[in-house]
Order: sequence, then structure tokens, then C-alpha cells
Amino acid sequence: MQKQDYNKENIRTFVNEQISGKIKTLEFYLNFTLEASREVKKTSKYDSIREEIQEEIYHLDKQMFALKNMRREMQKVLNVTSKNVQLGSLVITNKARFYISVSLGEFFFENTRFYAISTESPMYKIMAGKSVGDSFVLNKIHQEILEVL
Repeated sequence: MQKQDYNKENIRTFVNEQISGKIKTLEFYLNFTLEASREVKKTSKYDSIREEIQEEIYHLDKQMFALKNMRREMQKVLNVTSKNVQLGSLVITNKARFYISVSLGEFFFENTRFYAISTESPMYKIMAGKSVGDSFVLNKIHQEILEVL
């Protein structure tokens, strides 16, 4: 993996924008589903449809809660520099790039693949406190830390 300059603040902003975009999309679907539930007639003939819509609203509400919690958690992610892997670190290994923040998963920023992982993830737990030159194995994959930003 070739050495590149990464701007953590831009990555942090990008992750926040991704979360906000997901919240807006989910709000649209939630409002659409709520409106659809009002349109279903109140007869026993439509009971199963109303139940399915209520179940969908329940699932959308759970997703919304998780996304809003993720947005709150991002407020704790500060743009600090450290030699050791911690919350807010951008960790470059010989295999991948990890942004220690929230559990957003894979994303592409400036045509480069990153993984936003939370401090609860097994990957973070094995990397926590490590520094440049340290290595680790997770799921039989050996990785060496090349940079901690």
C-alpha cells in the first residue's frame, strides 16, 4: 500500500455527511410508510396489511434510533493526533485503512476504500493501543500497522 496523505478532518466530515444522508433517506421512507398506513381502510379485510406496515415502521424506527445514536457517538470522535490506536485514529495497515469512529462499515473517500469501525468491533479491540510497526492477526489475516494518524 503506497503512502498517501490523509486529512482526518475531511474524513470525519465525510462520515458525518454519510450518516446524515442515511437519516434523511430513512426519514423519507418512514414518512412514506406512515402515510401509507393512514390510507389503509379500517376493515378486517386489511388487517394483515396494517400489521405488515406496523412491522415495517417498527424496523425503520429501530434503524433511525441506531443512526441517531451513531451521529451522537461521532461527536465524541475528535481530530487528535496520537502514536497509539484510539478513538479518532486513522489506522493504515498493509491490508486496509480503518477510521476508528462508528460502525459505518466500508466507504470510499477520494477513490480510496476505508472502513469506519467502532471501539466495540473485534478489529479495534485487537488494534487498541498498538502503534506503527506493531502487527496483529484477526480471522487468520496478518496485518502490520504502517501509520497511525
